[in-house]
Amino acid sequence: MADDKSIRGPADAARINVNEEHELRYWTKTLGVSEAKLRSAIAAAGVMAKDVRTYLGQPER
Repeated sequence: MADDKSIRGPADAARINVNEEHELRYWTKTLGVSEAKLRSAIAAAGVMAKDVRTYLGQPER
């Protein structure tokens, strides 16, 4: 089921979707940043996780 909120990880690990609460929680915890910092990074670098990691100075996984 695509909208199963019990799934803790992102639906697409390559993209960050801050419009889904469970994904927002996942990415802020995974990247170790606040919601505001994550949103700012996405505004600057786009929604691709690798680009956000680069923007934040974190290594790609």
